[in-house]
Amino acid sequence: MNDSSWGAPQPNAGDARYWGPPEQGYATPSALPRPGDGQVPAHDVSVPVHDVGGEASQTRRMPIVSDPGGPAGGGDGRDGRHRPEGPGFTGPAGPPGGAQPYGHDEPEPTPGQPAAPSAGTAPSGEGKKRAGRDLRAAIGVGLGLGAVILAALFFYKPVFLGVIVLAVVVGLWELTSRLRERKGIRAPLVPLALGGAAMTIAGYVRGAEGAWVAMALTALAVLAWRMTQPPADYLRDVTAGLFAAFYVPFLATFVALMLAADDGPWRVLTFLILTVVSDTGAYAVGWRFGRRKLAPRISPGKTREGLIGAVTFAMGAGALCTQFLIDGGSWWQGLLLGLAVSVSATLGDLGESMMKRDLGIKDMGTLLPGHGGIMDRLDSLLPTAPVVWLLLVVFVGAG
Repeated sequence: MNDSSWGAPQPNAGDARYWGPPEQGYATPSALPRPGDGQVPAHDVSVPVHDVGGEASQTRRMPIVSDPGGPAGGGDGRDGRHRPEGPGFTGPAGPPGGAQPYGHDEPEPTPGQPAAPSAGTAPSGEGKKRAGRDLRAAIGVGLGLGAVILAALFFYKPVFLGVIVLAVVVGLWELTSRLRERKGIRAPLVPLALGGAAMTIAGYVRGAEGAWVAMALTALAVLAWRMTQPPADYLRDVTAGLFAAFYVPFLATFVALMLAADDGPWRVLTFLILTVVSDTGAYAVGWRFGRRKLAPRISPGKTREGLIGAVTFAMGAGALCTQFLIDGGSWWQGLLLGLAVSVSATLGDLGESMMKRDLGIKDMGTLLPGHGGIMDRLDSLLPTAPVVWLLLVVFVGAG
């Protein structure tokens, strides 16, 4: 599931809201007129900009940047906004919160005329729009993806294997692109994509042993490929590449391992149903009854009540799926399976939310309208795949 919180963009250093155009300055800093002495208004303070020799060459106008959340007289400085205080800055404190209602470039409105919005403030009409995703697009895309996946799953196993490979390659492209754009990390995509596809196919054909061998070869390919570039940040880039190889294709290989069993399509279907039901239960219960935050620093929208809903829904679905879809399965095994899925799906969701917060983005991509990118749909599925595969092997065998 997607996280609705993301980092706010940092102000542009060249934004005119922070610095006015250069103008003629004073001869020395001591010649600065003090606010309130009748020479300049209290809210317009000119600060000289010195050259290397120490003489004032020009002056830029520095308006007061308000901190609506701070105490009267200015912010606390933690977010980079601070109202000048001390000698030379003895102007009136202004309204509570240190806000300056009108800058020196903004005329005060005449009586009966609405105040002009300050810079960076959205018009009142825009502020009333509900934030979120296009629900119709999300439902339509979800149903379309579900139909394609089910058709490929029960039509011909190699076709569904191709769907897994395609999802892995696109997911790697999204992840490496965001790392490069937001952090400057150059994880090599070509060896990751080729190794990821080989890893998934090897897992289907040769089992877990084949997946491990392909993973090792992919790691070597990442190390060698990055050597063709300058050595700066080599360790950082290859570490990110190894993480990407494990996080996306290696975890997805366990779906291929489930598919390879005699009743493989039913195992994969159980895996998909439990993960989707867990997410749906968490959303439904959390939306209706959620009060206590689960992990407010990572994903403020998730609640403990939502987690209880995920566990309840997943355990019920697990009991039904193992009883009627899995050969040799029993309902009590489904209860344990559903409990494990709800935990792994929640951890996977929180893990990607943590990554997106670190990167300062809302979604990993824009490929799926209403959903974000492929990685935004795989966040719960990837860590759940090895859990379901292992428990099914323990309960009913490898098939």
